[in-house]
Amino acid sequence: MANRATVTFHTTPELKARLDVLATRTRRSMSFLTNEAVERYLAVEEDFIRDVEAGIAAADAGHFIDHAEAAAFLRSLGTDTPLPMPKPARQ
Repeated sequence: MANRATVTFHTTPELKARLDVLATRTRRSMSFLTNEAVERYLAVEEDFIRDVEAGIAAADAGHFIDHAEAAAFLRSLGTDTPLPMPKPARQ
């Protein structure tokens, strides 16, 4: 059996009740569902941090899209003639 660690956290009675219902309906333990939720949350947050760090690195390297060009592109979305997505230029 794999090593396990125990984590305890406080939540609202409403959230616990929702977890109880989901555990019953899915025939899964509350521990299983909580572990799944934490794994999904961590994956999303880790991806977000990685993307932010990549954006900061790109900005530090001087890769920017001109504000006016970006604004024009965004205004064109949903129109009959959307502009092509602007490409970052080294400044």
